[in-house]
Amino acid sequence: MARFNFNDRLAVRLAGNYGRLAADDANASNAFERARNLSFRSDVFDLSTAIEFNFLPYNHGSEDEFFTPYVFAGFSVFSFNPEAELDGEWYDLRPLGTEGQFPGEEYYTVQAGLNYGIGIKVDLSYYWSLNFELSARHLFTDYLDDVSTVYPDQGDLRQQRGDIAVELSDRSIVLPEVDNSQIGLPGTQRGNSSNNDSFVFLKAGIFYYFGQLRCPQP
Repeated sequence: MARFNFNDRLAVRLAGNYGRLAADDANASNAFERARNLSFRSDVFDLSTAIEFNFLPYNHGSEDEFFTPYVFAGFSVFSFNPEAELDGEWYDLRPLGTEGQFPGEEYYTVQAGLNYGIGIKVDLSYYWSLNFELSARHLFTDYLDDVSTVYPDQGDLRQQRGDIAVELSDRSIVLPEVDNSQIGLPGTQRGNSSNNDSFVFLKAGIFYYFGQLRCPQP
């Protein structure tokens, strides 16, 4: 991350981030989700910019203004590629159209979102400082995990995408506490498209200050 300080309160920042996201319905507390039995992993590459506000005046080298909590908000662009495992092999889910997307109508794997969060910065010396922050992303897509709307017609999906697409579209299992007749049928709920996805980075970093040179002492 790089930061430009306008003054002791405001700064603008540019950051690049990488993370791997993963989830498995088998670990869910909700019985319906466990019966749905979907899972995914995805590498995420994120580029973000934001305006940062210090709650306290912050000046490098100051004996009194050497730390501050801060908040930030801005815009992010990121890439992702959800995958799922079947019989020991990992498959890219987007090309399989698991919710019945026609070829050429799949979701984009480069998307945008809002980034915001809180943190604290502490000087170690005039040039070096530590930052700790919690950085959230509210995305403009609901397909981070390849799950958003409803189950497709399996016959149509098999004809368009093949058997692997059908198997990864509906992986439901029978659980006694769940009415499985409502899982896997064309048009029944597979995801929740009313809420877009989100994720959070927990970050720690050490920073170097490229500030103005001090005037030499006479």
